[in-house]
Amino acid sequence: MDRSPTSGLIAAIGIGLAPAAIFLVVLAATGAASGVWVAVVIVLGLALGAIFANAIGRTQSRRAERLDGVAAALQDRRPPPHLLPNGSDAMDRAERHLLDAADAIVAEVDSLAEQRDEFEAILRSMTEAVVVTGARGEVVLLNGSARRIFALGADTDYRDRPFVELCRDPRLQEFAGRSMQSTDNRVMSAEIMIQNPAPLYVSASAAQIRTSRGAAWVFVFHDITQLKSYETLRADFISNLTHELRTPLSALYGYAETLIRGVDDRETAARFLGIIERQARRLARLLDDLVSLSDLERGLTPLKIEQLEPLRVLSEAAELMQEQAGRHGLRLEVKCPPGMPKLAGDRDRLHQVMLNLIDNAIKYTPREGHVTVEARETAGANGANAKPGVALIVADTGEGIPSTDIPRLTERFYRVDRARSRELGGTGLGLAIVKHIVQLHHGVLRIESKVHEGTTVSVWIPAAQPA
Repeated sequence: MDRSPTSGLIAAIGIGLAPAAIFLVVLAATGAASGVWVAVVIVLGLALGAIFANAIGRTQSRRAERLDGVAAALQDRRPPPHLLPNGSDAMDRAERHLLDAADAIVAEVDSLAEQRDEFEAILRSMTEAVVVTGARGEVVLLNGSARRIFALGADTDYRDRPFVELCRDPRLQEFAGRSMQSTDNRVMSAEIMIQNPAPLYVSASAAQIRTSRGAAWVFVFHDITQLKSYETLRADFISNLTHELRTPLSALYGYAETLIRGVDDRETAARFLGIIERQARRLARLLDDLVSLSDLERGLTPLKIEQLEPLRVLSEAAELMQEQAGRHGLRLEVKCPPGMPKLAGDRDRLHQVMLNLIDNAIKYTPREGHVTVEARETAGANGANAKPGVALIVADTGEGIPSTDIPRLTERFYRVDRARSRELGGTGLGLAIVKHIVQLHHGVLRIESKVHEGTTVSVWIPAAQPA
């Protein structure tokens, strides 16, 4: 059992006084001293010893309580209480030194906790996946982006599990294994196309670090799938643009060179000049569409929003296309019921949209066909919060478009029938321009078509707010 300091001190004093007490008892027994005085001396000595022992024991108990308080504060990572007497003995100085050391330890722990919280906040906010492994390849920590890329549980503890078990794609496993077997300190990096758990392009890097427990590795994985997609789109755009420019330029060069060498037949020369003119016009249309599309994508053509009558928007565009429709043997009709709400739009841009849509309808509709330009009052597809608006519709009785091609019609230079589109003089940019103009108006573009039955293109534009 634990004994208090006071009882221990009393026992020590009693043991120390025992020889003197025995000597006095012997003197009293031999008659050399009075027994009464001997008893008084012994009792007085024990009483004084008990008093001093009690005082010293209380002092030691208070010191023990203070040390317990310091220990409890350190366990709770809080500053210890500073309740010390103004004594100057060795124990007081030792207690003060202990308190100073405890304060320094608590301050260091608080600083480390702040750094840890900052580090965890940085890891959580990073879009890159970060994984730290130990000397044996076991996971020490990983952030939320790593859980997302590797399809790991959000709340599962993966510490001490081999990292190669978590990155289930063989190419990632091979990169991780090669990095952890490396003996130098250089940063290893690679771009990897993974299929498991999902198709992704990742830029991976691995660096070795030294810790008190030996070597460790930091892996960083950056999802570059979207960047690769942009690079593919850019490469496709350059390839398509080069092809589109090469065709008219080759015709211009070839026929111009023939005319320079001389053509005796005036009709042949005139025919060659007509081809040069048509190709030059086609090249000019292509460049105009490219500039227009570029300005729209970069936001360099701000809209001049005004209130527009739907009938006027349709009739102005149809009037310009009536002659072309007549040359193709088509009937172009405008339908707009009375009482339609006004549109909130840019006159020139909506005019450009309707011209593009009507031009496409005329090009791909056979003779004796029918092209209808119509306006309908309808709400946007937003459920209970649907906004009022007007759908500008161009419907034809042409060849129609396969359903697999419809989602790609607004891509730059995409054509269902490339040969016929070039023959008809299309640039492959018309619907891409239409899509951007509609988006700038916060509208919706919808294309519906059936092969051999015709195509319907609908452009929904929000209605103007009443004044």
